[in-house]
Amino acid sequence: MSTTTPTGKILRMIIIVCLAMIAGGILYYSLVGDLYEALPFALGVIVTSALNILKIIMLERSIQKTLDMDNPDTGKNYIRLQYLLRYFLTAVVLVIIGLLHIYIDSPRIISIWGALFGLFTMQIALIAVRHTKLIEDEPPVDKTQDDNDDFTENVNEEIVDND
Repeated sequence: MSTTTPTGKILRMIIIVCLAMIAGGILYYSLVGDLYEALPFALGVIVTSALNILKIIMLERSIQKTLDMDNPDTGKNYIRLQYLLRYFLTAVVLVIIGLLHIYIDSPRIISIWGALFGLFTMQIALIAVRHTKLIEDEPPVDKTQDDNDDFTENVNEEIVDND
């Protein structure tokens, strides 16, 4: 998969956000003094970030398959099924992490906080990709007109409106 496609950019950004969260977790746990807790946090972020990457790939494939379908009703049902499958997959991973945390008492294996932070990698990556796209597409601003002229025009309009 090419990193120049929108999906490739999102996947690359998810990895960058994941690495930033891991670095932030290491920094936090080193400042707190429990550096050995940084590994379970990082594992939680990695597991749920990998889940987000899988969900993005599943979403792209389901969109392509739906666009190739002839019957719109079949496409709608397929999209709904894929939507539920992605959320079910998320629920299964979170339940497994929760059960590991409760029954095995595994803060040393995987951190539930890391898993929760990792869930947000996709949303943060989507916002970041969209924001960078807006910055790239935005034409340069031409500052030929003085800002004071805009202020004077607005004041004059208010005076006329009040009369």
